[in-house]
Amino acid sequence: MKKVEDLKVKIFADGADKAGMLEMYEKPYVKGLTTNPTLMKKAGITDYRAFCKDILTSINDKPLSFEVFSDDFAEMERQALEIASWGDNVYVKIPVTNTKQEACYDLVEKLANQRVKLNVTALMTLDQVRNVVTSLNPNIPSYVSVFAGRIADTGYDPVPLMTAAVEILKAAPAAELIWASPRELLNIFQADEIGCHVITVTNDILKKLSLVGYDLDEYSLDTVKMFYADAVAAGYKL
Repeated sequence: MKKVEDLKVKIFADGADKAGMLEMYEKPYVKGLTTNPTLMKKAGITDYRAFCKDILTSINDKPLSFEVFSDDFAEMERQALEIASWGDNVYVKIPVTNTKQEACYDLVEKLANQRVKLNVTALMTLDQVRNVVTSLNPNIPSYVSVFAGRIADTGYDPVPLMTAAVEILKAAPAAELIWASPRELLNIFQADEIGCHVITVTNDILKKLSLVGYDLDEYSLDTVKMFYADAVAAGYKL
């Protein structure tokens, strides 16, 4: 099994808790960070602009993605241009459609041609991947974020789809594929094996990295000890 430091896939930390983001930023294996309005809402953030600018005072040398939150493409463009102005390491997350299922491809092309670094997000089909790649400026750094974890939630194996997506992205040399919404640590190794460029990982999964390569007999014993200790602590009797 590969060691974490030997993986080619870049690990991005996904979160919105400031302390957690700064903790992950300090990890040498974390190459970038992402967040989204849902995570920010859960973290209790009320002032979007203030939070983002505050984080950027500490994180300005690794890619950091912030998402627009309008359902109107003209307003998305306005928000995207403001967000992009906050720093050279900022990538603007654009959803692949709005809530009316209207595609974002024209907006992506427009922003890419204005040299905005994009993170096109919430993709789940290869047709979406193809259309986004066609819309990108091949010379401007960008991310194409496919929600492999959510695909897996539907019962489909995401690995063949992600493998095909890696090939599609070869048409946009400056773009990188993100394996988004992973469900378990194994997904990091799956993403690495197929040549996926980036995987976004939440802090709860990242904390399991200490288990990589752990002896399974020892892990089995740890589990038995845990069950026993919990039963004793609960005072169970038969």
